This record gives sequence, C-alpha cells and structure tokens, in this order.
Amino acid sequence: MQGPKGQESAGYHGYWVTDFTTVDPHLGTDADFKALVDAAHARGIKVYMDIIVNHTADVIQYRECGDCAYRSRAEFPYGRKGGVAGAAINNGFAGDDIRTPENFAKLTRPDYAYTPFVPAAERHVKVPAWLNDPIYYHNRGNSTFAGESSTMGDFVGLDDVFTEHPRVIAGMIEIFASWIDRFGIDGFRIDTARHVNPEFWAAFVPAIQARAKAKGIPNFHIFGEVADPDTSALARHTRVDKLPTVLDFAFARTVNAVSAGEVGTDKLAAVFAADPLYEGGEATARRLPTFIGNHDQGRAAFFIRKANPNASAEELLARDRLAHAMLLLLRGVPTIYSGDEQGFVGDGDDQNAREDMFASKVAVYNDNKLLGTTRTNAVANFDTDHPLFREIATLAKLRRAHPALTRGRQVLRFAGEKPGLFAVSRFDPVTGGEILIAFNSSPQPWTGNVQVEAGSTTFASLAGVCPATAAAPGSVTLTLPAFGYAVCAAGKSQ
Repeated sequence: MQGPKGQESAGYHGYWVTDFTTVDPHLGTDADFKALVDAAHARGIKVYMDIIVNHTADVIQYRECGDCAYRSRAEFPYGRKGGVAGAAINNGFAGDDIRTPENFAKLTRPDYAYTPFVPAAERHVKVPAWLNDPIYYHNRGNSTFAGESSTMGDFVGLDDVFTEHPRVIAGMIEIFASWIDRFGIDGFRIDTARHVNPEFWAAFVPAIQARAKAKGIPNFHIFGEVADPDTSALARHTRVDKLPTVLDFAFARTVNAVSAGEVGTDKLAAVFAADPLYEGGEATARRLPTFIGNHDQGRAAFFIRKANPNASAEELLARDRLAHAMLLLLRGVPTIYSGDEQGFVGDGDDQNAREDMFASKVAVYNDNKLLGTTRTNAVANFDTDHPLFREIATLAKLRRAHPALTRGRQVLRFAGEKPGLFAVSRFDPVTGGEILIAFNSSPQPWTGNVQVEAGSTTFASLAGVCPATAAAPGSVTLTLPAFGYAVCAAGKSQ
C-alpha cells in the first residue's frame, strides 16, 4: 500500500514493479502470457504491453524523512553531501548531462540530496539485481511534477530511476527487448513517458525497434502516455523525445467537450490544425492513438453526464454515440476503453473508472447508472446487443472497408463557434476518392450546404442519410438529426 493516510492505494495496476522480467504472479505465469499472446495472434489480434521505465516500487527509503520534499540539483549538487556546503563527494563527476560510462563511473555515492538506504528485508527484492543499487536512482525526494522534478523526482514516493545513467539505459533496453524476444509482442504503450528525460527515449526507441525487426516484427508500435491536453506539448514529445507517437489527450478532452455541448466545434478544428507540429507532420498525427475515455481520467459518458446533469437517458446515449462516431471516423487510431461499449459511466478518475466487465463486488461501481441498458455493474456485461456495442461494431466494420477512414488524409470542411456542424473530408490514400463525414453536436436538427471537391458529384450513404447528387459543383446539401452524423462516399457522374 502507498499514499497519504486515508488515501492509500495498492499497486494493482502493475506500475509498482519489483521484478521487471516476469509476469506479476497475481496475474498468472510467463507460460500463461505466452499462451495469451499466441492465442491472440492466431485470431489476428495484436498484443501491446503497458510498460514503465520511470520508476519502480517504493523500496528505497531516506534517513532524513519519510515523505521527502524535492531537492534540486542547484541546492543539492552531485558533488556535495547534503547541500552546497556539504563535504565533497563524487569527485570528477561532470554532471548528468555528460552521459558517458566514464563520467558516470565517477558517481559512486547517492547521498548528495538525501541519504538513501534499502531496508534489510528488501535488499534483493528487485529484478534484475542491478536495480537494487540506490546509485541508479535520483534520490531527490518527491516530484512536484514541474521543472526538473518532473523527470528527477520520486513519483508520489515511488523510486525514480536515474534514466540518464548509461547503465540504466542499457538495462532497460535489455529488459524490454527480452519481452519481445520471448513472447513476440507487437508494441509498447509507455506509461509516464513525459517524466523521463528525452535522451533516454532517443536511445531506447530505435534499440527496441531494431530488436523487434530482428524478431520478425517490422512494425513494432510504440506510443507514449503524455497526459497533457495541449497539442504543442504532445507534439514536443515526438520531436524532442523522438517518441514515434503519443496518446492524443487533446483529442480526448475536445471530443468529450464537443459531444457534451460545452464548446463549439471550432475547438475540434483547432486540435487538427496543430497536426503539422508533430514530428513527421500530419502523417504522424494519423497514427496517434485517439481515445475518449481511459482508466485515469474517466469515461466519455462520465464527462457527458457531468456536463448535462438534467439530460434524459436518451440524450445522454445519443451524445455518447456521437462521441464514439467521432472517435472511429476522424483521424487517428481509435482506442476504446473496455466497458465503454457496454454503457459504463463510472465516477471519473483513477480507480473510480476501472469497473469490472465481470460481475463486480465493488459498491462504488455497482451503484452506477449505465447508459443504454437496465443492467448494473453487479452483473457481467458482455452484451453484444448493447446499442453502443452495435454502433462501435458497425463503425469498426466501416473503417476496415474504407482505407480513407483508417489512413486517409483529413481536410476540414466546416467548424463553428457554437455546438452544431463539424465536417471533414477524408481521402483514399491510393485512389484519392473522397468520403465526407459530418457531425451535429447540437440538440437541434441541422440542414445546410457543405463544401466538397468539385469533382465529387454523386454520393453513396455509408452511414446516416446522404443526398444522391451534389447541389452544385463543390457543394452538397445535408440534413443531420440532433446529435447525428453522416458518412457519404463521393463518386463522379458517368
């Protein structure tokens, strides 16, 4: 258990690692994991691991205090014990910016900020064994999640790994490459990626990709969790940190706000207008994992209900359908949080958004009112007839059938300052064929004209209602119901 008194939490999610080399025993064995991966691959399903390099379980303690405040490099430099006025230590160490084995060989004492120690009963608890040495941790106290402490402070007490250290870089590469070698997994989702120095990722990512290619996995996918809704901050981690992609938190916050009716659709246009900022530009943006709910921030349905506390069950479901349509039809790689397809709502944030798909015994889960069903979390929820399950399945099938909806470039057609129309065109990467996608975030029906390519003169309805022909060259007339959407495949007159 860890955390302030009365707010303790267990590391049930697996991030409080002691052994980086095997499956956590309460989840099964390595053989079980191998069987899972093999069974998934046999069904055409890829398996990604959620990994952590930033910290381990809280094993290292400090002589000076328990819940220790962060101590900076300026006030507590590596060359002094306990502050600038302390005795000289680590003579010749040129600082963590000189990331060579020769320089770090001179860092022999970890007591520059605090005096770290490992309790006798836990001196050999971490695997691989090198992780038991405090020299491979920053030992500067708790992060404030700002400034240098963001990458060098303990994560709410968890031991913060010294990721600038060459031994740590090599060790972490070997740890996670081994999972590829042994199990043939297909990708990594990197937790707390922004709390690691960029130089670590610049070394880690290409090494992991090379190891995957050697294993016969040419498209090993890596994306980082950068929990920030600012597109410039997200893009920075693809340029500076060299992460191939990051979770699109900007997309998540904005789709939830738009589908809830809190903001105009121009906010969504602003997210996509920043796509060129990513390393690789819009092509990279099309590969960003997009989502509208997750285990930490909460579910789309939670945000929609919170913004519309007096809305009917029908309206809430319609708004949630709209959010999922945006997720599955707009640029990016849709990532659906388990339970969303069953109308789970939750109470938001960590723990309170982690309802069981099986019958739950957790009171704060079982009192939730779900969308689109009379079921509760107290019973198993694997209903393939749930309206959200059917909607998501239909949209997923539509995506697979039309490359424009998976890999096609996206062009904005309309966005407004109030709830209402949001429209884009997406284009087949091979044929150039246009698909017009239009959403209505307003509680009122919408009718009007939307721009299309001048050569798009006929239309087939892939979802919703589309006109058979253009109203004029470059313009099509659409009618959308409240919270409705339409997907119109363009053709040319013969």
